[in-house]
Amino acid sequence: MSEKTKFALYLSSERKAELERRYPEDGSHSQTEFVDHALAFYLDYLSAKNAGAFLPKAVSAVIEGRLGQFEEHMASLLYKLCVELDIVSTLNASAYEIDDDTLRRLRADSVRNVKQTNGRISFEQHARSSMEGEAGWRG
Repeated sequence: MSEKTKFALYLSSERKAELERRYPEDGSHSQTEFVDHALAFYLDYLSAKNAGAFLPKAVSAVIEGRLGQFEEHMASLLYKLCVELDIVSTLNASAYEIDDDTLRRLRADSVRNVKQTNGRISFEQHARSSMEGEAGWRG
């Protein structure tokens, strides 16, 4: 640990009272330690040059950890969804003989449907519109 230097620090009486009351909140053992932590934090903030890009290391680590967990969860769900979709696609492909033109039209219709519903496709709504003989999609 580096050598410490003593110097005078002038605070308003309100700020001094708040320091005395709150310094243990961050685990500091003394007011000096608290002021040292606060000063280090503020100096790091100034070094960042961009206040929007500054996050304490602990907060940044927590966010990165949670995002990593979220990414793994989403990847797992997408994998399971793709397996189920492959099963359905294989069953449909083996049950029906569909020509290339029909496949192209179905793909174009599906792309349009997904865009129109912003990806919120309801099987029930699609089944109802198919039974009613409607050409378009209502999301």
